[in-house]
Amino acid sequence: MALSARTKTSEVGTDPDVRFSYANERTFLAWNRTALALVTAGLAVTQLLPPFHVPGGRRMIGLPLIATGTLISIASVVQWRRNELAMRLGRPLPPSLLPRIVAGVVALSSIVAIVLVIIGDGKS
Repeated sequence: MALSARTKTSEVGTDPDVRFSYANERTFLAWNRTALALVTAGLAVTQLLPPFHVPGGRRMIGLPLIATGTLISIASVVQWRRNELAMRLGRPLPPSLLPRIVAGVVALSSIVAIVLVIIGDGKS
């Protein structure tokens, strides 16, 4: 059976144990809390940190966080649906790229922050 993007999840396969559906929903909500935290942190960095000696330094740290938060909020819906369909069809859950994306962007932003602090710290 070919599934389209418009196919309702509830119309496919059989109902899984409600505990698994609730766990999938909790995971979706956790990813959205992570997305909100990334957007909030990015906004705080770009608006509240004192400027670095490197022009645009705050944006180099904050904008990837905001963009990743946006991406995660969208991708979490896709992942939730993929998981729900897999459960309804009795298939293994599909792998998720979300943890790797978050870890990569946070690590990259942290490295940029470290470099900007080292470059801009003329007192030590």
